[in-house]
Amino acid sequence: MSTHKSKITLEIELDENKVPEKMYWSAPDGGINNSESKAFLLSVWDEESKDTLRIDLWTKDMKVDEMKRFFYQTLLSMSDSLEKATNEDKMAGDLRDFCEHFADKLLKEE
Repeated sequence: MSTHKSKITLEIELDENKVPEKMYWSAPDGGINNSESKAFLLSVWDEESKDTLRIDLWTKDMKVDEMKRFFYQTLLSMSDSLEKATNEDKMAGDLRDFCEHFADKLLKEE
């Protein structure tokens, strides 16, 4: 039986202090090749430890207002993922409500 494998890669350019200066990602099956990004949040579920492993990186030139918007949009997309993965419509709606509160408090300066 043949299986298809897909690869997503991240490439990080670091300065002399190992702080990210540039980041690129590729997902050839999705048509993404060496696309530059200023931030990424990667979460992986470790079944053995029943814990989430994370890598959170951003470039030193990412502006604070961009980071705030990035967090808002990430939280909002997580509500969609929660609903799709678990059918927890009410909790996904509650998370969306929180996202609106989060945006009102965090993004009001923009």
